[in-house]
Amino acid sequence: MEKKSFTFDEIKLKLVNYCVYQDRCHAEVEQKMREFMLIDEAKDEIILYLLKENYLNEERFTRSYIRGKFYIKHWGKNKIKINLKQKQISEKLINKCFDEIDESDYEKTLKKIFEDYYSKQTDLKEYQRKSKTIKYLMGKGFEYEKINDIFD
Repeated sequence: MEKKSFTFDEIKLKLVNYCVYQDRCHAEVEQKMREFMLIDEAKDEIILYLLKENYLNEERFTRSYIRGKFYIKHWGKNKIKINLKQKQISEKLINKCFDEIDESDYEKTLKKIFEDYYSKQTDLKEYQRKSKTIKYLMGKGFEYEKINDIFD
């Protein structure tokens, strides 16, 4: 199948729509641009345009990503951070944006996930139940120290 070719303005519009549909990070936009086999100058021009017009905003992306992954998917901070780093978001920006998560919401969510999971582990010895629960919560990205506080 032959690849349809687009004009520069059509590609630019496609990327605007890509960013409008949901917040994107630079890495996602660059990945999307690879589909269009653009020369570097064209890529740079589109990126600059998206930034200037505020279609592409790394901090806004990071904040909405953190809110979604915590409040909807109930991920802990470690998992959120790892996934944002894979999207080439700097640690400094990630840490700055973690204020999107209310600390008491974080504790409540951790407690609730803990209680739901722990209460289902019935046929185990106490230490197995505990270690299985810790492993589960760490897999969801919660910090070991915070998990341990629940057991105390």
